[in-house]
Amino acid sequence: MVQSVHETDLRMLAVAARPVVQPRTERTKSIRLFQLAIAGGDLAIIVVATTLAAIGRYRLDIFRESADVSEVAQSVGPWVVLGWMLVNLAVGTYRSGHLGVGTTEYAKVLVAAAFTGGAIGIISYLTKFNLSRGFFVLLFVVGVPLLLLWRWTARRIVHRLHLRGYLVTKVLIAGSAQHVDEVAAVLDRESWLGYRIIGALLPPSDVLGATPRGVPVVGLSTETALATRENAADLVVFTEGALKSSTDFRRIAWDLEGHHVQMAVVPSLSDISSGRVMMRPVGGLPLVHIEPPQSLGASRGLKRAFDAIGAALGLVILGPFMLAVAVAIRLQDGGPILFRQIRVGRDGQLFECLKFRSMVVDAEARLSAVTHLNQNADGVLFKAQQDPRITRVGRFIRRYSIDELPQLINVIGGDMSLVGPRPALPAEVRRYSADVQRRLHVRPGMTGLWQVSGRSDLSWDDTVRLDLYYVDNWSIVQDLSIVMKTVRAVFSSAGAY
Repeated sequence: MVQSVHETDLRMLAVAARPVVQPRTERTKSIRLFQLAIAGGDLAIIVVATTLAAIGRYRLDIFRESADVSEVAQSVGPWVVLGWMLVNLAVGTYRSGHLGVGTTEYAKVLVAAAFTGGAIGIISYLTKFNLSRGFFVLLFVVGVPLLLLWRWTARRIVHRLHLRGYLVTKVLIAGSAQHVDEVAAVLDRESWLGYRIIGALLPPSDVLGATPRGVPVVGLSTETALATRENAADLVVFTEGALKSSTDFRRIAWDLEGHHVQMAVVPSLSDISSGRVMMRPVGGLPLVHIEPPQSLGASRGLKRAFDAIGAALGLVILGPFMLAVAVAIRLQDGGPILFRQIRVGRDGQLFECLKFRSMVVDAEARLSAVTHLNQNADGVLFKAQQDPRITRVGRFIRRYSIDELPQLINVIGGDMSLVGPRPALPAEVRRYSADVQRRLHVRPGMTGLWQVSGRSDLSWDDTVRLDLYYVDNWSIVQDLSIVMKTVRAVFSSAGAY
């Protein structure tokens, strides 16, 4: 006789345990506090901007509106503050992946401000609410720059903490020894990002005590989840050779679920900006679409207009200072003020590059006597940190890149850009490989990624890599970012000699 279900002794089947959220790590706690601090700063600034807009509208009487309109503006102030903060949250300005690095954070802040302004305008129109135009204008004229300045300041503080060993992210790198070292070199060089490499995970066929670069091997890439927990890692970076299949990666992700560990993949598609990458799932397969390189865009009207306007403003603002530098150079040894040198421009065209003279008059003739000082013997550039041909005035203007200011004239003339690859000498170009010649597809720049990434401290390979990255991934936003970073690099004088 068959027993009923209720009479059967039911037991649970043996299945894998469901993931459990683990207690927050020190890093995740720090990130949460940082997010709260950013949000708190935003709230304070928006309150201040709203208050100043209400007061300024009443006192300045910008649009000559009645006082009762200003009282209305003050009454809606709390709603404006609440709405702006909610929009900030909705567009993701506080996501940890956007904070502290890149331009996405600033873009999100601007998008949130635009949405807030649009929402205020639409609601005022639909409800026929008599909102002061002066209040509306002052709110964003004051608020947006203050928010951007606050984000920039917070970012500088965090970067300094990273350099001093605080708020660091402990990183394991999984992959072949060669690829582990490539990623380690980048993370070590950009120490301000706060990544501290604690070990490597190699495939079973490539087990070593340490990688050639000296990264200690702490486990196998096939046992990533176990090694991550044992070493209390915050981030695992997977490079080429780490795993045999996507199934292995998926299982590791399952094992790490709930452990507050981030996973990142370094694709074989290197030196491609995020703006050129688009993920499009097709039948469950994540296809990564890559937009074409942007070297043509870096040679068209928008960039040329940016160069001409920027160079003209630079000459107007810096003209008196440049005149003082010229006088100092002339008084030192009575030689010429400008140093003129033939450089290679776009498509191999030669032009006369202008600089303030920073060396003795016969510097070119004395080059052979100082070749033993070259610190870049394996490349095509001559670099000497203690070059005896540099004058006293020249050492100062080189330290702060003042010697390059006459190139503003080259920019106006169309031979150079404000931002671009380093202007090369003909002798250097003759030694270029076919790939390196791609640097010549755009105008050379007064500054560039090479300038804001180490200047003369960079190796020849790094200089080429950065220049090619710039050519392939050009955008006007990137140009603006490089110009702002250049100011910081110049005043720090790091890598300048």
